[in-house]
Amino acid sequence: MKTSNFRARRGLQLGGLAAAILLALPVQARAEDAEQREEEARRGGEAAALETVTVTAQRRVENIQDVPMAITAVEAEKLEVLGSGGDDIRFLAGRLPSLNIESSFGRAFPRFYIRGLGNTDFDLNASQPVSLVYDGVVQENPILKGFPIFDLDQVEMARGPQGTLFGRNSPAGVIKFESARPEQEFGGFGRVSYGRYGSINLSGAVTGGLSESTSARLSVLHQRRDDWVDNTRNGPGDDLEGYRESAARLQFLHAPSDEFDALLNLHARKLDGTARLFRANIIQPGTNDLVPGFRRDQVSIDGVNSQDLKQFGANLRLRWDLGSTTLHSITGYETVDSYSRGDIDGGYGAVFLGEGNYGPGLIPFPAESADGLPKHRQLSQEFRIESNEWGRFDWQAGVFGFDESIDVDTFSYDTLAPGQPQNGYATQSQDNEAWAVFASADFDLTERLKLRGGLRYSDDQKEFTAARVQGPFGPPIAPIRISPSDTDVSWDLSAVYQASEAVNLYGRVARGFRAPSVQGRLMFADATLPSDELVTVAESETVLSWEGGLKAQLLENRLRLGLALYHYTIDDPQLTAVGGNANIARLVNADKAVGRGVELDLEALLGDHLLVTAGASFNDTEIQDRDLTVFKCGAPCTVLDPAGSVAGTVRIDGNPLPQAPKHVYNVTARYGIPLESGEFYIYTDWAYRSKVNFFLYESVEFTGKPLLEGGLRLGYNWHYGDYEVALFGRNITDREVIVGGLDFNNLVGFLNEPRTWGLEFSARF
Repeated sequence: MKTSNFRARRGLQLGGLAAAILLALPVQARAEDAEQREEEARRGGEAAALETVTVTAQRRVENIQDVPMAITAVEAEKLEVLGSGGDDIRFLAGRLPSLNIESSFGRAFPRFYIRGLGNTDFDLNASQPVSLVYDGVVQENPILKGFPIFDLDQVEMARGPQGTLFGRNSPAGVIKFESARPEQEFGGFGRVSYGRYGSINLSGAVTGGLSESTSARLSVLHQRRDDWVDNTRNGPGDDLEGYRESAARLQFLHAPSDEFDALLNLHARKLDGTARLFRANIIQPGTNDLVPGFRRDQVSIDGVNSQDLKQFGANLRLRWDLGSTTLHSITGYETVDSYSRGDIDGGYGAVFLGEGNYGPGLIPFPAESADGLPKHRQLSQEFRIESNEWGRFDWQAGVFGFDESIDVDTFSYDTLAPGQPQNGYATQSQDNEAWAVFASADFDLTERLKLRGGLRYSDDQKEFTAARVQGPFGPPIAPIRISPSDTDVSWDLSAVYQASEAVNLYGRVARGFRAPSVQGRLMFADATLPSDELVTVAESETVLSWEGGLKAQLLENRLRLGLALYHYTIDDPQLTAVGGNANIARLVNADKAVGRGVELDLEALLGDHLLVTAGASFNDTEIQDRDLTVFKCGAPCTVLDPAGSVAGTVRIDGNPLPQAPKHVYNVTARYGIPLESGEFYIYTDWAYRSKVNFFLYESVEFTGKPLLEGGLRLGYNWHYGDYEVALFGRNITDREVIVGGLDFNNLVGFLNEPRTWGLEFSARF
């Protein structure tokens, strides 16, 4: 639900796209509207306070203070500030407690981690334990999770297992995106910015009534950045790291009465740009430092780096108020087509060509490949019925169905041959059908104590086939078929106790479930291996989580905080052993993994014009399996784990989960200076995460350094907040950190986003 942090502060962002429409509005109507907003702002300023934040983490609209779990909500203005540099969804990493997001596919394929639990699998059919729900519809395929952030009402992150109400792969938590809805009153916004590297960001929305009972909203986004990295192998000139991305959302809301409404959502996305830029031997051996003389704006590769993606989706949400109950229906359809090709070795040539014919550093062999998603279709349907204020007892129950069909193509190319011809082709196909029934209820045991509980029965079945049609180093592999399936019962039980009017205490225990996963990347596999080593299956994982905490709203609603302590145990955690000296990716189950930690959310109004937010988390994870081994790096790295019984393997018992920082901190501050003609403000934001392991094994070189990034925004708004101009900077200290790597060939790494700055104008009407 839409919220704001100041009663006196209105949403500020709007601009270029809407400017022409704004000029067409009747002058008198705009003047009257401005006077009304001025009076509202004046009245609000007399009692500046934090407004109530409402969330839908329990599928009902509730005060965030009353929900018995750790939740962080990010409202629209903060999202707009964080995304002002044109960054994709990864800008949320570190901006919420216990959250990390990374990608080896760039803008197309984000991987989410909550409380250290995620999945490093880069395959296009990979499942993740973090569920992303966009406008009520689960986005299962990892490519779908990269849909751009624009014209949103709010983002919510609910940490810990959410299986009873969000049943698709949510043992780590759920991230919910809610788009701004159509409104009957005509209005909208527009925003345009220009910045470093020729970056252009355009976004806007227009909404209004089509009839007395029907309204519509059109939201658009266009982002582009020029190439700014020079590939020195093809002469001077910038060739890489540019992109062009467009997205749109069209919604129709039909509400003929208070008893019924229907919301239709059509959305699309198109991305054309550079694939993730891998850089050979940028890690100094024996350390995790960048090599001396490293230049971010240069690379030397002899392969192709390109990426394109097209996505379309639609969903229909229906609501019937039946008096004592309300019935909801959510129907979703998603499809995406993508292709990403990259120079995986990150350099040019190969050592067997002789001295001077390879680099930078040692390139044992060339590697250039591509992954495509030529076929994808996801259908989902949910029916849910809920009680309408039954007094001390309220409940909801429903059924859920899911059907997904995908094909994955993998290509290999002979980089050293004229024309770089294709020399390998492998395929995967997967059909996934799942259904579930669920119910939850809450009961006011006393005026101060409320109990909640939920159950969900899930049934998940997959049909998977993989084959290698053409192998660069080996013969074809005949189709291998496998059909994993499982059923499970997830549950949760919680209590909220109102210790005082300002403080709530809560406790929660929850069980989460993730169905079996399949991995069948056969391109470089050894055809002599048995089929169960060529196509690997990770059996179901289950999570038992314990959490307790408090939520408080103090100092006359000028300070809001949430504190949570948690401990979870994962039985049979699904892990992805990526790369290594075997140059394959395979799925494994460990015996157990555990996580424990503490999280803090804080928001404080320090004076009428200074708002500060802060988040902090400590997350300690550990893999527990004395016998589990994985292949170590093929690159010359310094491994810290003991050797396994099989040559080339190491034991990972006691290691932390990959991409799981122990510490995540963030802080924002906004200080406004009222002027006679408007307001000048300063906004800064900072996010920190501690070191991370890139892989399951521990090594010196493939340990990511701590990352601290900051943003700064200087703005001036006038005409009661209708217009704004701002200077902004992202990663203002120009921190350069390796955030991921490839370990099968050489010391390949890829980096965080560079420093950017720009100028933005926005307007609303």
